Amino acid sequence: MRKNIQTAVIGAGLMGHGIALTLARAGQYVQITDPMVDARATVAGRISDSLKAMGEQPERIAKILKKIEISATIEAAVENAEFVFEAAPEKLDLKRQIFSEIETHASETCILASNTSVMPITEIMSELRVKGRALGTHWWNPPHLIPLVEVVSTASTDSDVVDQMMALLDDAGKTPVWVKKDVPGFIGNRLQHALWREAVSLVENDICDAESVDTVIKASFGRRLAVLGPLENADLVGTDLTLDIHENVLFDLESRQGPSPYLAKLVEEGRLGMKSGEGFRSWTDQEADDVRKRVARYLQRLDGILLD
Repeated sequence: MRKNIQTAVIGAGLMGHGIALTLARAGQYVQITDPMVDARATVAGRISDSLKAMGEQPERIAKILKKIEISATIEAAVENAEFVFEAAPEKLDLKRQIFSEIETHASETCILASNTSVMPITEIMSELRVKGRALGTHWWNPPHLIPLVEVVSTASTDSDVVDQMMALLDDAGKTPVWVKKDVPGFIGNRLQHALWREAVSLVENDICDAESVDTVIKASFGRRLAVLGPLENADLVGTDLTLDIHENVLFDLESRQGPSPYLAKLVEEGRLGMKSGEGFRSWTDQEADDVRKRVARYLQRLDGILLD
């Protein structure tokens, strides 16, 4: 993959700053913009802090930051871009409005990508004139530490657009996976929330408490998941044994189509998790901060970063 490709990131928040630093770290030029003045004013500092936490030295950080230019408008950010990554809040009308403006100012050959975790890419891109150059890229949070990016095709996406995006992400050190059909939740969130649905159900039905659910996952199959996927595991133990287990357990798993009433009640009562001090479990500010730091340290170690 050639270097010094001109890219643009629309949105300078948590996701946008991580996408921008990842591309610049790989040797690409990045124009980043955000409608919020404060976001534009602080994004360079936040990128520098993230790079420092990743173990980059000051000279290398300075070199990466030179690859990033902060633009005041979408027009200035995308006018010379070959790839555009939209990283705005998860609001359909907002994303459509942004892509309308992007399409007005970007070249006809520019590849357009929306970063979303669950929203249908087809709906986001439905009002574009040139739909073949549009797709989804679901970067996982934090985008500069989680390797996976799901590249989501719509029925209109050209195959060479998918190939170019996969190559750009691979060169940036990511692990791109092609999602051939634009289904809700793509691959990762469908799998994750299938697990979460059963986890909530176990607590809702008083089979165990929330702490036990988390302990079982972290102290058993969760330890294997980073190196052994579920279908690899099925082949490892044998598809015949997997079938036997399914015949004896699937009938009893949670299968409701909507959200859990128990979860809805937590939200209704203002028990919103760590940000309110109580959700499935009670949390002090210190406990919540400890969890966030533990996750960050773990992700950094997986990325081969040496910490003090």
